[in-house]
Order: sequence, then structure tokens, then C-alpha cells
Amino acid sequence: MRGLGKLATIMLTLFYTIPALAQESAKLDTGNTAWMLTASALVVFMTVPGLALFYGGLDKAKNILNTIAMSFSAFAIVTLTWVIIGYSIAYGDDIAGFIGNPFQYILGKGISGINPDTGYPALIDLMFQLTFAAITTALVSGSYVGRMKFSAWILFAILWSIIVYPPIAHWVWGGGFLSQHGALDFAGGTVVHINAGIAGLVGALLLGKRKDTALIPNNVPLVALGAGILWFGWFGFNAGSALAANETAAWAMINTTVATSAAALAWMFTEWAHAGKPTVVGISSGIIAGLVAITPAAGFVNIVGAIFIGAIAGVVAYFAVAILKPMFGYDDALDVFGIHGMAGIVGAILTGVFADPDVGGTPGLIYGNFKQVLIQLEGVIATIVYSGVLTAIILFVIKVIVGLRVSEEAEVEGLDSSEHGEKAYNL
Repeated sequence: MRGLGKLATIMLTLFYTIPALAQESAKLDTGNTAWMLTASALVVFMTVPGLALFYGGLDKAKNILNTIAMSFSAFAIVTLTWVIIGYSIAYGDDIAGFIGNPFQYILGKGISGINPDTGYPALIDLMFQLTFAAITTALVSGSYVGRMKFSAWILFAILWSIIVYPPIAHWVWGGGFLSQHGALDFAGGTVVHINAGIAGLVGALLLGKRKDTALIPNNVPLVALGAGILWFGWFGFNAGSALAANETAAWAMINTTVATSAAALAWMFTEWAHAGKPTVVGISSGIIAGLVAITPAAGFVNIVGAIFIGAIAGVVAYFAVAILKPMFGYDDALDVFGIHGMAGIVGAILTGVFADPDVGGTPGLIYGNFKQVLIQLEGVIATIVYSGVLTAIILFVIKVIVGLRVSEEAEVEGLDSSEHGEKAYNL
């Protein structure tokens, strides 16, 4: 038995170390390493607690803890699914332009040493991209709050983070067909926001409406705090996607700030003109719309392009929430589709319009390259179709296994009490 134990130890050592031997001679870039460690932590902060507080403040008082639990549990679940198999599917060797080799990096196999292309430890790539997968899954929950069983959400987070997110990440960032066609998505317009927005819309339609579909935020200061944390963390999200402490990261940071400011003002003034008053929830929502829209473009456009992208996204997202949702009657509870889906689509397409060759090396429409718009549209359509169809299949499977919705009595009581046995406010 001792001999078998020693053999197992030797095999595990070889499993993790041999693939990394070729990387050991690469030189460590301490500046890039420090920046990417910081950027990874910033994106964790976006979900835990930023998104949780933003969503929690927006939801009803009787559901705030359930809403926070959905974000927290999503991050924990995706951490494990990502390191086990998600990273391999997204970044393993390309298979037919669709997925990466799902067995290549299982449980971190072969991910060690210094990445010779970036100068930082290869493990940072695993960690940084983990944070993207986690927040994308958590984003979807905003469409489902107030009526989804927590057990159903747990199953959804597991399945969706393996079946839906990693293949789309591979298409764009892992050498898949959209990358091969020249699609531009600097930090996740298609991979993160359109993907989450469509999954949210499909789920909202399949779950059906809540008994009370009014959006009555239980804590507006929490909404504002969550939005502020998201804006702060988004610098890691966008500027970190330069994968270095360089000029591209600087472009991404200034463009993120400019576009977000333009979107916040665009939403504020549009709401003021349309509804009569500028609300803090509205300004906060405009901030998120701007952050979403500039995400695919952050390292590809100049400041003028960033202003246009943010301003257009702020107006489009406002009307998607205020006009489109009531018109069609779907219950996208916290407006994941209206903000992330619609602003993501706007940002992805406008990246093809405003891409500046002096910033990211690729010209867009206004620099004479109309083809780039068509390539961006291909990415948008592919993401919508794949995310929509696979999300629907996953939800149908979960419905058979545990069911999707809580009972009517539990919904009226509130999911904090019925699902978790807790209350946020003991008054």
C-alpha cells in the first residue's frame, strides 16, 4: 500500500509539473504581475459584494437576502466549475473553432510557470478569467429573482457555467471561429453581457411573471453603493483585459470612465424628459449601461468614440427598460436584458463603427472598414442564438429535475424566509 501511495504521489507531481517545464525559463515581469493580480481582485470585488448589493438593493425587501445569495453562490460554484473544466473548454487547444480541448487544463493541469507572452505567472490567467465567468453567471440571476427555487438556481449555475459560457469565451478569446474571423471584443461585450442578457430574457420568459412585477427597490443607497463598486471594479475588468500594465490598459481605463459618464448623463436626461424626474436608480442604471457598452470597445476606440458609445447606450438602455419591457410584457425583474443585453449589443456593434487603428490596430466603419461591422454582427447573432437555445434547454432539464418556481405561497411570503429562513430587516 505504501508503494501505491508513493506511485500516486509521483504521478500527481508529473501531472502538474512536466507540462510547465518549458515555461520556467521565461522572465517574470513584476509590473504586469502586480497589475494583473490587482485587476483580478477588482473583478472579484465587482461580484462580491458589488453586484450582490446592486441587485439586492433593487429587489423587494422580502427577497434581498435570496438575491444576494444568488450572486454569492454563483461566484463560489463557478470558481469550481472553471478550474475543473471551464478554463479548458474556453482556452484549451481549438477543436473545430467551437470549443477548446476540455481535458487539457483539468484542475489546473499544466498551468504554472511564467507565461512567456505576458511575463506574469500563468496561474493569473486562470484566476483573471475565472472572475469573468463568475460574474457573467451571477448577472443572469437578476432576471430570475423573486420566483426561482434556490435549488434550481444552483443547478443552473453549474450547468450554464460549463455548457454556455466557456464555448462562447473560446469563440472570441480562445482561438475559436469568431476570433479567426476578426471579431473585436476587448473585455466581454458578447462573451459576458449579451450572453447574460439573453440568458436572462429566456429565463424570464420560461419562469413566467411574478405575482407583483413592480420594481420597488427596497434600499436605493445600496443600489448606488453597488453601482459605485461596480464602476470601481470595472477598471480591473476592462483595463485588466489589456493583460499588461501598458498604453492599451490606459486607453481602456480612460474610455471606461468617459463612456460611463456619458451614459449616466444620457440616461439621466432621457428619464428627466420622459418621466419628469431624474432618479438615483436611473443614474445608477445609466452607469451600468455605460460600463457594459464600452466593455467590447475599451481598447479599440478613442475618447470621441467612447463618448458616442456611452451616450447612445444610455438612451437605448433606458427605452429598453421603460418602453420595450412594458410593451412586450416580459418580467425581466432587474433589467438584465434591458441593460446588459441591449447595451451589450449596442457596444458590440458600435465597436465595429468606432474602432480606431491608432488605438487598437483595427479600423472600424468610420475609418473605411465596413466589413468590421458585419463581423461584429456575426458575433452578436451567434451569441444570441447559442445562449438563448442552450439556456432554454438547461432550464427545461432543471424543471424536470427539481422544478423552476417556488410555490405561490412562498413567493408571497418572500424568498428570504421561504428559501433561507432569514429576514434582512427585523422591524
